[in-house]
Formats: sequence, C-alpha cells, structure tokens
Amino acid sequence: MTEATIGLLAMLIMAFARVPLAISMGLVGFSGLWWMKGMNPAMASVTSTVYEAGFEYTLSVVPLFILMGNFVTRAGMSRELYRAAYTLVGHFRGGLGMATVMACAGFGSVCGSSIATAATMTKVAFPSMKEHGYSGQLAAGSIAAGGTLGILIPPSTILVIYGLVTETNIGKLFAAGFLPGLMTVAMMCMTIAFLTWRDPSSGPAAERSSWAERLDALKDVWLVAVLFVVVMGGIYGGVFTTTEGAGIGAFGAFVIALLRRSLNFSITLEILTDSARTTGMLFMILVGALIFANFMNFTSLPTDLKNLITTNNISPMTVMVAICLIYIVLGAAMEELSIVLLTLPVFFPIVVSLGFDPVWFGIIIVLVVMIGLISPPVGMNMFVVRNMLPELSTATIFKGVMPFVYTLIAVLGLLVAFPDIALFLPRLLKL
Repeated sequence: MTEATIGLLAMLIMAFARVPLAISMGLVGFSGLWWMKGMNPAMASVTSTVYEAGFEYTLSVVPLFILMGNFVTRAGMSRELYRAAYTLVGHFRGGLGMATVMACAGFGSVCGSSIATAATMTKVAFPSMKEHGYSGQLAAGSIAAGGTLGILIPPSTILVIYGLVTETNIGKLFAAGFLPGLMTVAMMCMTIAFLTWRDPSSGPAAERSSWAERLDALKDVWLVAVLFVVVMGGIYGGVFTTTEGAGIGAFGAFVIALLRRSLNFSITLEILTDSARTTGMLFMILVGALIFANFMNFTSLPTDLKNLITTNNISPMTVMVAICLIYIVLGAAMEELSIVLLTLPVFFPIVVSLGFDPVWFGIIIVLVVMIGLISPPVGMNMFVVRNMLPELSTATIFKGVMPFVYTLIAVLGLLVAFPDIALFLPRLLKL
C-alpha cells in the first residue's frame, strides 16, 4: 500500500503543478513499475501497453465519434435544434432556458462533447435570451448546465473512455445513459420553472409560435433525428457493433454537412485536423492511464481497501456514497477526464467486488463528471461560457450554475438509490 500511496501523492503533486496528465500518469506508472519490478519488466509493460492500445480495434470508436460531432457542429444543426425547441416551449415563463436545455440534449446526442455543446449553444441561445430580457444568471446557468448533457446522452466520449478502460460493453453504457439523460433534462427544466416562478423577471415568456411555425422548425431537424435513430438503433438492435455505428454516424454527419453546403476543401481539412488533434490528445491520456493502472494493479492498494471495508463491516451503499463525495470534491478542483482516469484503477475493483453493476457505475461516474463541469472553482463549462460572454462576471456565472449543481446532485442521489433507472433499458434490450 505504501507504493500506491506514494504514487497517488506524486500524481496529485504533478497535476497541481500543471504537468500534462498523460505525462504525469505515464511517468508515475513507469517509475512505480521500475521501483517494484525492475527496469526490464517496467520497459516491457510500458511498450506492450503502448503497442496494444495503438492497435486496439475498439479504440477506433473514439476518433469516429469525434469526427461525427465535428461534422454535425459545422453543419450548423445547433441553430435548427434551438429553433425547434424554442417554438415548442418558448412561450412559457423560462421557456427559452428550457429550450436551451432541450437543444443541448439534442445536439449532445450527436456531438458527444460537453464543452463543444456549451460553446456552440452559447453562440446560439444567449443572444435570444438577452433579447427577451433574461437575467445573465439564468441564461449562463442554463447554457453551462445544459452543455453537460453532451456526455450523458449517447454517444458520449466519457462513456467510451470508461468502457475501454474498464472493458465494459459500450453499447450497454450508451443504453444506460438514455433514461437518466431524459430525466436530467426534465429536472433541469423543472429547475428553470422554479427559478422563474420565484423571480418572473429573470425569464419572461416569449411569443407563442403557431403550429405551422412549429412544423416548419421540426422539418429542419429531421436529418439529425434520423442519424441518431440509425446509429443508436443499429447498436441497440445488434445490427452493427459500436465501432461500426460510429463509422456510419461519421459518414452520415459528413453527408448532412455536404447537403447543407457547409463544407469545402479547407473546412474539411480543418475538421479532419481538429479531429486528429483531439484523438491524439485522448489517446495519449488513455495510454498514460493504462500505464498508471498497471502500476496500481501491482500494488496492494485495491486489496487493502477491500479488506478494510470487509473488516469494518462497512455497507456497500456507504462506500458508494463516500466514492461519490470524493468525486464531487475532486471535481471542484481538477479537470474531469483527469479525475476519471486517475481514480478508476483504485475505485473500479472495489465497486465490482462489492457487487455493483459496472454499467451503472459508469453512469454514476458521468453524473459526477457533469457536476464537476459546472462546479466552482474550475468547472470547465463555466469558463467556456465566461470566455465567450465577457460581459458577464465570473460571480454571475457561478450564481447561475449553482441551482443546476443541486439538480445534478439530486439526479445522482436518485440513481444511487434506484439503480434500475439506468439498468432498465440495457436489460429490456438484452444487450
């Protein structure tokens, strides 16, 4: 346990010193293996990990979903999704905030990135809310919180990474995220309704759209709906694998962008370059995490923690609540992907040994990451919104997101208390 404790402390020190995550995890993992097993076994383990990760077929799902999201973003589907939601609920008090959350859910379902969803919807939704007299707090809070839905509603980059690291079926993870995603959308909209009930001036109602306008708006989003149904339906129905579905999704998004005349040679090259850059970054982090996980597996930490729980007769639910609290605290101070990859080698063996479903735990992880994305002081979504809206102060955005932080904590509590919310759909589909 001593080696693991020293390794974790070294990781935390390097993380707070702003050392890139991939380097710090890989370096600590390699040094730990060298210390425990010697130079030659450490070199063999690291080279094997790098080689196997680079040639792992299932990892190709990552760049394909990233490419799919980039094509959809370039096609400008965010505006059509927001307009469709606007025509449906904009006439309610707080309706534009609700429309923002709904559009974020729709865009996230084909984008898979929280930060990209928040950045895109800031450009689309904030001008409309500002024009209708929405308070800066409610506007910024609904955008930042709605953006987190991009990693819960499938496809989700975080769920893909979790599935690859823990060897959990990605199709099951996608199915498990669907109902919690819809529940989160509903609870965020309820939060907006409550906030505008308390202060009607913060989110006045917009004009009511006619049914003709609603049908016209819905016509603009049918391509996205078809793409989502084809990709997710094919995966859930067993027509093709997750990797094949990602490839079909990327090609479909490319076709949509072509039909909308959003592409030329330079833009396509830019999309491919950006996708390759993002993929390279994620792969480096993943390789570093795998090296670090190999080191942790050689230590006695997971076994010692299991024995500690067994010896003291600590209930499994108490352990799960403690793990969730640790994630929430870390999420307020560290970048989210870093937390997931740093802690999985420690927590995942404990969770599985206590009899919890790894698919359910994956959704719990995503929800905690969502909380971290909008938690002060370093919630990434908050700072994305802050950078794009310099007229709003950091304090205004902090105040705007806090009601949604409480909402996500409530969703997390419901999933901890009722795991079947996440597991019902995978069981129904027999994945």
